[in-house]
Amino acid sequence: MKKALILTWEGYKDYEAVYPYYRLLEEGFEVDVASNTLGKVFGILGGSIPSTILLDDLDPDQALSTYDLLIIPGGVVSLEKLRLHPTAVQLTKSWCDQNKVLGSICSGAQLLITAGVTNNRKISAYYSMKQDVINSGAEFVDSPAVIDNNIITSPHYKWVGHWMKAVLQTLNQYTT
Repeated sequence: MKKALILTWEGYKDYEAVYPYYRLLEEGFEVDVASNTLGKVFGILGGSIPSTILLDDLDPDQALSTYDLLIIPGGVVSLEKLRLHPTAVQLTKSWCDQNKVLGSICSGAQLLITAGVTNNRKISAYYSMKQDVINSGAEFVDSPAVIDNNIITSPHYKWVGHWMKAVLQTLNQYTT
């Protein structure tokens, strides 16, 4: 069974975490959610997904060997906190260093930038982050789903379906 990890914090953009969570379950994944709280973690609009791992207890090395896929939902409130958490930054960097498939949407690019994994990549992010993406050494691409090897990004939740389709197709290419 494939395993996915959603890395988030309270205040995520609901569509960007709830849809991937259920889409991955539909595909037969075992899905864990690492966040700042256990039980339920709530989005900015009040939606929730079950949080199974406290971010403070997450071991990045163990996560690398346990999970096939890492998902980073957006949400300005969530990412302002998540990108300051050393474990989240370390896991994101290690994940990309190992060339494992990672999906990031909207403000999730902030964590990619903080982890230093965007240089010489094609990256999409929320439109107000265009200059941040460029300043990080990446090419900003405004497209529903941008695939750059193992990193799949999207600028906005209106493209969440396109993005998750690209994430799953890329994962299948990497695991077959």
